[in-house]
Amino acid sequence: MKKQFDEKPHPVILHELKIPASLNIVLLAPHPDDFDAIGVTMRALHQNGNEIILAVLTTGVSGVEDTYAAKLGSDDKAIIREEEQKASIQFFGLPPEQITFLRLENDETKHMNVNESNFSRIKEFWEKHTPDLVFLPHGNDTNTDHQRTYAMFKKILETETKPVIAFLNKDPKTIGIRNDVITTFGEAEAAWKGELLRFHKSQHERNLRTRNHGFDERILNVNRKDAEELDLQDKYVEIFELEFHSAKIK
Repeated sequence: MKKQFDEKPHPVILHELKIPASLNIVLLAPHPDDFDAIGVTMRALHQNGNEIILAVLTTGVSGVEDTYAAKLGSDDKAIIREEEQKASIQFFGLPPEQITFLRLENDETKHMNVNESNFSRIKEFWEKHTPDLVFLPHGNDTNTDHQRTYAMFKKILETETKPVIAFLNKDPKTIGIRNDVITTFGEAEAAWKGELLRFHKSQHERNLRTRNHGFDERILNVNRKDAEELDLQDKYVEIFELEFHSAKIK
């Protein structure tokens, strides 16, 4: 795939890459909803026949406001986020057995703890599924969990013996990214993606209250703005920076 990528003008449109259906895909999602932020790309790969395995690393309870779930504790808020993700995945069409909620430990700031226990659980998941392609948020991001997910991924690579291609996605909090591969889409797919995002009702309500627009518009506004900046024919785009990692010799 690297040869294809190198030979084409950049950014490369996803559907111009011949991605074998046999390639295993893992998505390392720091929170319930990070999968949906790149839903159109995931849909294209799902329709291509690739098996997609989703790992939701944290519960994302800090994203559930008390105004939305009054008097509920962290465990109940975790269930809310996970049920939202299950509902969106069902709508998407991904079998429930292809999603794992790791519920990694948080630190005192309510972000994913960088400790050996959390790393071991991510590595165990990784070794079970041995991905060819991995999707995760870009590390150059103001979101602490996004930064730490990328750091954990890089630590896994220190001992990984199989080559892997990483697709680092842009989201509203990404600071900087190289536009390597893009998935373009129009109004019909944007409407589908909006519906997918609205399954995350706790996040939708929080965005309506704090930003005066829903979670769907928060993500789609970024997709729309990026398409304008790239002067694309389609009105929306999901953007990825690629990293090609060769196998380590044992």
